[in-house]
Amino acid sequence: MSSHHDIEILDISPVVSPRIEVWPGDVAYRHDESLTIDQGDHLTLGSMHSTLHVGAHADAPRHYVRGGQSIAERDLALYYGPCQVIAVAVPRGTRIRPSDVRTVISRPRVLFRTETFPDPDAWNRDFASLSPELVDFLAAQGVRLVGIDTPSIDPFDDKVLESHHAVARHDMAILEGLLLAHVAPGPYVLVALPLRLTGADASPVRAALVPEPASPSPVESTSPAAREPAPRPPREDV
Repeated sequence: MSSHHDIEILDISPVVSPRIEVWPGDVAYRHDESLTIDQGDHLTLGSMHSTLHVGAHADAPRHYVRGGQSIAERDLALYYGPCQVIAVAVPRGTRIRPSDVRTVISRPRVLFRTETFPDPDAWNRDFASLSPELVDFLAAQGVRLVGIDTPSIDPFDDKVLESHHAVARHDMAILEGLLLAHVAPGPYVLVALPLRLTGADASPVRAALVPEPASPSPVESTSPAAREPAPRPPREDV
């Protein structure tokens, strides 16, 4: 968590380093430096080589739909705005169903805290995921983006990608690989803008949550006295 000028920011992105795990068989993260001040160069100049699905990332439709949009074509408004973090208690390796959601959906972006992929630097295959029925349920509530604290919204062994295709049917957005164990359930403002990568099927994001601005108190918003100007003092004629 960090703050600046009284703005509290919750970082929900894992640290991306050579230690971070990627999907088995995908391209591991590597950082190289062609120039470095430590070796006498006038500046440090680095490059990276990695899967686009490293750490916290946004999937683009091109990742799971033939002819789907690339990440550069997605509407940025999907990844910024009112959000709701929901904690679910489900066994590892299972899909979250609508019956597992014990709270009212009240925001157009929903992030699920499962705590079934606790260490981004240590891979486990039995993480929780979403069910297609849940995606349909969320879409019916007006949800535009769904996120999860695991590597995928589908199970590790699912080659059909049922939940990804359910998302595609509703033109929703996807965030995966989030860190949410330190985040209390409730409303926030989400900031998780993807890079504008032409033709890319995903993009890493620096995902963060900001507490929603406090609503005016009932007295401030509804009291007639609060809305009416103060009475003028009586005029004194000289």
